[in-house]
Amino acid sequence: MNVLLIGSGGREDALAHALVRSPGLTRLWAAPGNPGVARVATCVDLDVADHAAVVAFCRANDIGFVVVGPEVPLVAGIVDDLAAAGIPAFGPSKLAARLEGSKGFTKDICAKYAIPTAAYGRFTDLAAARAYLAKVGAPIVVKADGLAAGKGVTVAMTMAEAEAALADCFAGAFGTAGAEVVIEAFLEGEEASFFALCDGETAIAFASAQDHKRVGDGDTGPNTGGMGAYSPAPIMTPEMSERVMAEIIRPTVAAMQAEGCPFKGVFFAGLMIGSKGPQLIEYNTRFGDPETQVMMQRLDGDLLDLLLATTNGTLAEKSVTLSPDTALTVVVAAEGYPGAVEKGSEIRGIAQAEARPGVFVYHAGTKAAGDRILANGGRVLNVTARGGSVAEAQARAYAGVDALDWPEGFCRRDIGWRAVAREKAGA
Repeated sequence: MNVLLIGSGGREDALAHALVRSPGLTRLWAAPGNPGVARVATCVDLDVADHAAVVAFCRANDIGFVVVGPEVPLVAGIVDDLAAAGIPAFGPSKLAARLEGSKGFTKDICAKYAIPTAAYGRFTDLAAARAYLAKVGAPIVVKADGLAAGKGVTVAMTMAEAEAALADCFAGAFGTAGAEVVIEAFLEGEEASFFALCDGETAIAFASAQDHKRVGDGDTGPNTGGMGAYSPAPIMTPEMSERVMAEIIRPTVAAMQAEGCPFKGVFFAGLMIGSKGPQLIEYNTRFGDPETQVMMQRLDGDLLDLLLATTNGTLAEKSVTLSPDTALTVVVAAEGYPGAVEKGSEIRGIAQAEARPGVFVYHAGTKAAGDRILANGGRVLNVTARGGSVAEAQARAYAGVDALDWPEGFCRRDIGWRAVAREKAGA
């Protein structure tokens, strides 16, 4: 089967390298891909926002299946348009993708169907939002309702921070994504990411991970798209994972059916695990970045087979097989991220990094210039490693980072710190 992978980041590089392990794959195409993806796929310059062009490309190249990586095409309805053309695609419909496209929609679903989440309010004008904020106080969480590339969330510990976040949203800092704002209660506990595949009726657990959103060591500085991750998340024990399936994932499956927009694809549940058990922070409706990089390192089964089963409704016949190893990834970003960054600096040492035991480097924001690899984004590389423990995976990943020669890049030096501390305490 010929497969088209849509996307250009580190997530897509990880998906590409997992897909090519499938015996059912004939040829992998990627639009637009990146130099890492190009190691295993044919990259094409295709405007994925032009759904008619994507359909035409699929027909011209006998594409039997499309895997949509990022959220923007999903929210724009690319799966619907491909389906209308008779081309199966992995991902939710436009209506189902509202679980990510509108935080307010998700909060309303949770309220209607008793899915545990934080108390909240939805606002389309600054005065009403400020009045609500004055009533509930800080700490509080302020979120742009729409897609904001992982940067539209402010965890405000003071009223001044919350006021500033509201002002930013309504002043257009996140474009139309901030035209509506969700204000929700601050939840205490430990965050985890939980992934489950769903074919509209059946949902099966995929894997867990923990992301590091803050830009600086010790979880300091502004939120980013993610500075690193590891899998599995120790807090997601088998018992806790089953609670999440029973209390959050399966009720969401039933809710989306009841709302007339059954969900097919991957649930990416951002969770807070606290004294009240698991609570949903938010849903994403695609694989996470950088969580995918560590989950695909642990996947022992056939990814293409699982994604096809998710799309054609046969997921009940499948199971997910994961290595017991830990995988950990460190994001190497361009100086200035998550703000403005300069592009075009040369990155050396990738081959030397991958020569380290257990290390693989996924490309996220890179471009090729002849034999050279240049920085072309904010999050540029994902240096990823497997190990028998979090400490071993962490040590291997940072050995890979230290083998790079890219003075214009930086990374956090403490990815996995909570899990390493747990391991030491249990030793």
